[in-house]
Amino acid sequence: MNPEIPDKLYFSIGEAGHIAGVEPHVLRYWESEFSCLRPRKDSAGRRNYRKNDLETILRIKDLLYGQGYSIAGAKRKIKEKEEGSQRAKRRNLISTLNEMRKDLQSILTILSK
Repeated sequence: MNPEIPDKLYFSIGEAGHIAGVEPHVLRYWESEFSCLRPRKDSAGRRNYRKNDLETILRIKDLLYGQGYSIAGAKRKIKEKEEGSQRAKRRNLISTLNEMRKDLQSILTILSK
């Protein structure tokens, strides 16, 4: 079960670690291993995690600790999910564009009468 993520804009590395149940050094290591985990840094170099970063952290934790994947296996699993998501977005975009084309053709037909 995933913990509830508080309704905040930014979280420190300590807060993110506490929410995920891992130490800050683990998060820093995961940042070096997983390209999908790149929190913003402020002018002093402190990490500012957002909700989507915390969701990614929880996903990585589940893959590694819950499902027993290796780092390499977790990377592959995340990449597969991202590619599937991108394909779905592309299909939705194409469908939307096709609908728009039909609507525009209908408008053109009406205007040309």
